[in-house]
Amino acid sequence: MPKGEKHIVVFEHERLYIDKGEKQISLDQFKALQQYYGSGIPFFKLIHNGIQFNEYVGVIQIGKTLIEVLPKADKNSKLEENKWRNILIGMMRSVGGFDIKSTSSSHLKIKPNTILDLYFELFIMEVEYLLHSGLVKKYRKKEGNVSALKGSLQFNKHIQYNIVHQERFYVRHISYDVDHQLHFILYKTIQLIKQLNTNASLHSRIGSLLLNFPEMPDIKVTEATFNKLSFNRKTAHYKKGIEIAKLLLLHFHPDVSKGRNNVLALMFDMNVLWEKFILKSLRKHKEVHSQITAQTSKYFWKPVKGNRSYMKPDIWIQNGEESIILDTKWKNLNGYNPSPDDLRQMYVYHEYYEAKKVALVYPGNKNDKREGLFLDPISSKPLNKECSVITIAVESNIKKWQENISEQFKNYLQ
Repeated sequence: MPKGEKHIVVFEHERLYIDKGEKQISLDQFKALQQYYGSGIPFFKLIHNGIQFNEYVGVIQIGKTLIEVLPKADKNSKLEENKWRNILIGMMRSVGGFDIKSTSSSHLKIKPNTILDLYFELFIMEVEYLLHSGLVKKYRKKEGNVSALKGSLQFNKHIQYNIVHQERFYVRHISYDVDHQLHFILYKTIQLIKQLNTNASLHSRIGSLLLNFPEMPDIKVTEATFNKLSFNRKTAHYKKGIEIAKLLLLHFHPDVSKGRNNVLALMFDMNVLWEKFILKSLRKHKEVHSQITAQTSKYFWKPVKGNRSYMKPDIWIQNGEESIILDTKWKNLNGYNPSPDDLRQMYVYHEYYEAKKVALVYPGNKNDKREGLFLDPISSKPLNKECSVITIAVESNIKKWQENISEQFKNYLQ
């Protein structure tokens, strides 16, 4: 890593301090994170002289310092950073967090050190493809001084600006060129990754993009900028590049005070990623007669005045007339029982979805299934209502992991 740049690797729920520990942040960086936290972000919480991360993983770059937050589903092997980095990237690829078409090992030219590197290279590849294909031109209205009369002469402004410059004309005309909003956004993103990139393997490719991409005016980018965009047959192939640009530009928070500690955060909720990963794995190897749906809601309460409340389990599996409900949780039980709140939630799912059985799904060190039954509220005797706790062993080989998940649930469903 170049001089002055720093790479800190932590796991979810770890803490970083400014005054103790092997891994530390500077006071300026802490202040930058404090300011960033004030915008309502959920990625970490402030503690005395430091921060504590939660279930969000990914990268936060402060100036030239990169903080990488990795997932962890076991208490052991603290030094296995590469393992968890590869698992995180593999899970995101499998659920569609990246453009699958562009991220096969045969397409990628570097081995990504972090998710940020991967997103940077994906964006570079998209813009390289656009340049190779030829940038799309659009019609736009232009107004200003030109050396040759074209379009309509704006007489009042012509007199105002050109009374002593008779060789010029102030006109309004239609131009057909590459100066339009899509290219403004892409150019701004190229400049941003040039500012933030710390991977030496990407420096020359970013420089080449800036050399070959037409210089565009700087624009202010907000959520509304992207909401107003529209794509047609000619610009459909811009979507992937614009999606990555949106992710990068909207998550970049410049340091307006000193300009040294700009913050870029690409963080992902591991609970959401785990749910999508289990869903994708089950669908990938599902039986023909099975139907697997996600986030299927049912209303269960309505006040006399006001809106109804609903419940929404993570995964609903229908085998013929049988229903099975799965709820995923990204945490290691370490042999303990699930929380009472989680079990109460599963009881309600059992009732409202008329399920044959329900299960809580956790990551862990080994494949395991603990069967359980809900109890009668009066006699405390077991009811014919099954609620299991399923633990899935984490594996580095994503393809094999998904096959094992599918096989484990086939046995459970039978």
